Amino acid sequence: MVKFILGGKGSGKTKWLIDHANEDLHSGNGNIAFVDVDDEHIFSLDYQIRLINAMDYQLNNLDNLYGFICGLLAMDFDLEKIYIDSIYKTIDLSIEDLETLEKKLGQIEGNKDRQIFINVDYLLEDLPKALQECSEEVTLEN
Repeated sequence: MVKFILGGKGSGKTKWLIDHANEDLHSGNGNIAFVDVDDEHIFSLDYQIRLINAMDYQLNNLDNLYGFICGLLAMDFDLEKIYIDSIYKTIDLSIEDLETLEKKLGQIEGNKDRQIFINVDYLLEDLPKALQECSEEVTLEN
């Protein structure tokens, strides 16, 4: 359900998210939401993808982020994928926070077929094995 997209600054995490969101829109049947800390990518995303500015909803801590994701999932049963970009710019996400978020989101019943992609500024080698299994490291070559 949750997949962390990893890489250092400038590694292409945002491009990966945008490219996959656009591809998934045309290959899937459900709705897609893209959460970002600004509206900079409004013209990079297909107009059918719901762009949500995290700053409009005061997503500034882990509990707010978790509640916001749950709200998105609850209000739209056709929501197939959520892409969350650059949230680490407003929330200082520690590795423990990532573990907590992955565990809490994984416990939501009925959401096993939905996917949530969150980009974070960590490398695969920085994460414990359990988080490595639900993560993908992006480089400019990917």
